[in-house]
Amino acid sequence: MNNNTKIDFVYLSEQDMIRAGVTDMAACVDTMEEMFRLLHIGDYRMAGPNNDSHGAMITFPEESPFPTMPKPTADRRMMAMPAYLGGNFGTSGVKWYGSNIANREKGLPRSILMFTLTDPDTAAPLAYMSANLLSAYRTGAVPGVGARHLARRDSRVIGLLGPGVMGRTSVAAFIETCPDIDTIKIKGRSEKSVNEFIAWAKEHYPQVSTQVVDSVEMVVRDSDIVTYCASGEVGNPDDYPMVRREWVKPGAFLAMPAPCNFDAGMEAPDVRKVLDDTGLYEAWYEEVPKPAHNCIPLIGLKFMDMIHAGMLEAGALEDLGAIVSGDSPGRKNDDEIIMMSVGGMPVEDVAWATVIYRRAVEQGIGVKLNLWDEPALK
Repeated sequence: MNNNTKIDFVYLSEQDMIRAGVTDMAACVDTMEEMFRLLHIGDYRMAGPNNDSHGAMITFPEESPFPTMPKPTADRRMMAMPAYLGGNFGTSGVKWYGSNIANREKGLPRSILMFTLTDPDTAAPLAYMSANLLSAYRTGAVPGVGARHLARRDSRVIGLLGPGVMGRTSVAAFIETCPDIDTIKIKGRSEKSVNEFIAWAKEHYPQVSTQVVDSVEMVVRDSDIVTYCASGEVGNPDDYPMVRREWVKPGAFLAMPAPCNFDAGMEAPDVRKVLDDTGLYEAWYEEVPKPAHNCIPLIGLKFMDMIHAGMLEAGALEDLGAIVSGDSPGRKNDDEIIMMSVGGMPVEDVAWATVIYRRAVEQGIGVKLNLWDEPALK
């Protein structure tokens, strides 16, 4: 039998990724929607015993005898996020997630990410690619999928806390799926971040007006779509940005991919509670100390804490994949309040990376690299 052992793969820089369409939000939202359908039927695998783990993270001690060991500073993450996705994708891969909020002092992004796309049969590399934009756009696209099914069709006002990268891509996805959006209310930590967001919005969405507000309450009040996208210290949920029921207008859709807490009014059963993937939060809950919301500041972990404290029935949680697939209802009426937790999953990276890789190959984008013609060891 004559086997061809040569393995080549494509390297895609950030500029290559842009040329291949990584910032095409309309296509990204559609890709994430297809991915959620596969999640719902089970044609995927992530890490961990339940095949739904976010990934494996290196943690660092507060005190170490080794002076060169990194400190556990704010948003310090080094983790591998592997996944397989079936359907029309039929690929596997892993994102290496490096993050440190102190990077900004060096003029670098908080996160520096790379992604390896692989053949699921041989595990041979297909592509090695810059993943900051890949990750940013798939992250924003998921709230967009939620808005497509759960926001009011006539939504006009977005309330945004945290006008950084995640805020921009979430807004882009909301505007893509809710074309009547005409106003964005913004609260940021600094005048610089707010002004940069306003300049970005004027360039890309000149039909939309921007309003700067000075409190979290004003972000939420009178907003049809609310999203908190601000990173911050983790540990004490009392310090996480709050959502109070009295602030929330009837019919609001809240998509939360960042630290958030909510009051007893939002715990009420008439507020629908949606997870992007139930298994993801079940895996997280098993992996971290309790209360889980103290360790992972997403509202989905607060839902898990509430279930285990007997404050919430597990059946009260809804899964976005079931909603996208039509096995659970989308928005039922114009007055219901819907709150969705967005955790981020490596299958999202596999999905969008596969689309971009195939575009790059079709268009001849990227640098072809050789792993070997024949392996030295076999």
